[in-house]
Amino acid sequence: MQLLKKILLTLALFLPIAAYAADLDGAQLSVWWGIPFMGLLVSIAVGPLLIPGFWHHHFGKIALGWSIAFLIPCAIWFGVPTAAAGVVHAFMAEYFPFIILLTALFVVAGGICLRGNLHGTPALNTGLLALGTVLASLMGTTGASMLLIRPLIRANDNRKHAVHIIVFFIFLVANAGGALTPLGDPPLFLGFLKGVDFSWTFKNIFFETIFMWIALLVIFYFLDRYYYHRREEHLPVAQDPTPDNIKLSLEGKFNFILLGIVIALVLMSGLWKSGITYNIYGTPVELQNLLRDGLLLVVIVVSLWLTPKVAREGNNFTWEPMLEVGKLFAAIFITIAPVIAMLKVGVHGPFGAIVEAVTGADGQPNNMMYFWVTGILSSFLDNAPTYLVFFNTASGDAVELMGKLGATLAAISCGAVFMGANSYIGNAPNLMVKAIAEERGIRMPSFFGYMAWACVVLLPLFAIMSFIFFRA
Repeated sequence: MQLLKKILLTLALFLPIAAYAADLDGAQLSVWWGIPFMGLLVSIAVGPLLIPGFWHHHFGKIALGWSIAFLIPCAIWFGVPTAAAGVVHAFMAEYFPFIILLTALFVVAGGICLRGNLHGTPALNTGLLALGTVLASLMGTTGASMLLIRPLIRANDNRKHAVHIIVFFIFLVANAGGALTPLGDPPLFLGFLKGVDFSWTFKNIFFETIFMWIALLVIFYFLDRYYYHRREEHLPVAQDPTPDNIKLSLEGKFNFILLGIVIALVLMSGLWKSGITYNIYGTPVELQNLLRDGLLLVVIVVSLWLTPKVAREGNNFTWEPMLEVGKLFAAIFITIAPVIAMLKVGVHGPFGAIVEAVTGADGQPNNMMYFWVTGILSSFLDNAPTYLVFFNTASGDAVELMGKLGATLAAISCGAVFMGANSYIGNAPNLMVKAIAEERGIRMPSFFGYMAWACVVLLPLFAIMSFIFFRA
């Protein structure tokens, strides 16, 4: 922590001149600048597997170490002002809005407690997943995930095999469910801010989305049915950790109002253009976004203040999942900067071959490749800037992309949203759901173990989808 304070103090001294620092030019970078980001990903993947005790106590320091591994060479090579400006941009433009919204949804949803016992039968579990999947497009994948993950875990706390339930929850509620509106997932919200009509995704990727929803729900039902009917699968009623003698009821219902306010604030920041922009050490920050984040902080305080203590206790609410996500994604947003910069310069950068792969020999966009390349990169990079990179690669003009290039925008949108489920870091709710499940005693798969689930279940569906919807 002392080292972190010194680094931040050093960078702060250069903030007054950071406004004049040049952005990282991806064309001047080599792939070696991606090593800190790749090192962070490898640490997240193998740390909990090989050194679980050390990782649990020191993952924040490891994440900080990889951030420093990028920032110090960046400061030496391009100058401290450029490194300082990069940190300011990462936090002001990306991390703070991201973590404030995530915290608001985490706190508000964590204050809604379902009392009583739901019995996690295959039919009930499938129904809860279906409900969460639909809600994800209305209140965001994070909001729906935080609202339903605890009731789902409690409903199945008498079952010995619950890992598959959480994995499919991530597939559906934390990812695929957010495909139908800009409220559902950050990449689509970025498209909305760039001029894509609010209803465009619903009208143009409806069938692709329904295909994924139905396929995953059907697979889950039969898999859960198989587990449920194994004799050793569920404990006797007398040993169920959640008793049946409590009537079903909700505590902390006031948080539903706060949840509506959170959704309204997100919509406000997209619909209202104030025309006022503040330059914070080289990073433009619009008034409507500052207002949104400020009011979200008020929502967090109000929820913590007004929610009955017993409601959070009933949810076993702690800050550990939020702290884990907050520390890891702070490092991700810093170390990902050179990778995104190299992708942004397109064919002129180190990743030019990747950008060229999405264009056919005739110069026309290859929609199937757009789907796969956007999706694969979204599995490991932040899916929002990845969406934006290929949005701009395809055209950058929302009117053209909604018109003659509509199939290309559909491929980009589907790849960014659906394939965010391929890894724990593909979408922020994935890691939060994992952390909450582990906190409740469920032994979740390792980073690679989860990817094995994704390869077996998701990749065949993506292959079928690409041939049905994006072949032309």
